[in-house]
Amino acid sequence: MIVPPPPRLDSRTTGAVNCRRWWIHLILVGAYVLFIGVMGMEHRQTRLHFPALTHTPAGLLLVSASELLIFALVFSLALFASQASRDDLLLRWRGGFWPVPLGIGYSVAIRLAIAILMMAAGTILFVTHIMSAQSLQEFVATHRPNYEALVDVSAMRQNPLYFWLVLTLVSFLVAGLREELWRSAFLAGLRALWPRSFDSRTGQIAAVAVAAIVFGFGHLGMGLFTVLITGIIGFGLGLIMIFHRSIWPAVIAHGMFDASSLAMLPWVADRLQDIQRTAGH
Repeated sequence: MIVPPPPRLDSRTTGAVNCRRWWIHLILVGAYVLFIGVMGMEHRQTRLHFPALTHTPAGLLLVSASELLIFALVFSLALFASQASRDDLLLRWRGGFWPVPLGIGYSVAIRLAIAILMMAAGTILFVTHIMSAQSLQEFVATHRPNYEALVDVSAMRQNPLYFWLVLTLVSFLVAGLREELWRSAFLAGLRALWPRSFDSRTGQIAAVAVAAIVFGFGHLGMGLFTVLITGIIGFGLGLIMIFHRSIWPAVIAHGMFDASSLAMLPWVADRLQDIQRTAGH
């Protein structure tokens, strides 16, 4: 018995279906981070007197679990729609042990790059007399990242469990892994929908810039200055991801950056209070 060949699929129809699937994927992952930004702004504007991660270890665990669950739901729906592969999402671990030291080194490099950029911007503003030394201090004091909207600094000082949960669970899982999975999914959507624009090396860098802008808006609840800084960080992490064709060096770099930043938060908060007092005099 001769088995007839399967019916030939119309490439135009198949392409249209794939396009719709990837549009659903991109809309879901894009809307997710923008929704977080809007909710952060709502939290900031209503001046709620509690941080997003609450004041206690139990509350932190509950909030972290809910954040991860919501992301897992959105992420799963996006992947179900697009049928994105492991390679689409850059999920392969490459280079043996090297992603770990590379991630640590990249976290230091990103911090140095931000410090140099901030110092250069401050120097230009001071030299061109756009801002005086006092006005720069006042700007730093009034536009500093609103970390109080995220964590309880006093709880970090007084509760070792809360402190270490922030440095481990929050930094590496809630922030590092979740946000880099989001970035890989967003970049995959851009590449799939506009391959001519975003599939080349230059195009991938442009896609990273688009993702960084969207990623920055996801931090609106912490202030516009934080949106700028997180956009720069996101751009650096995206470059790491496309250079290594893997999310894992970026995940480790992100986790290390957040953990070291949050570990210094009590000390930074004290220094910023000193600047505010000096500016007030």
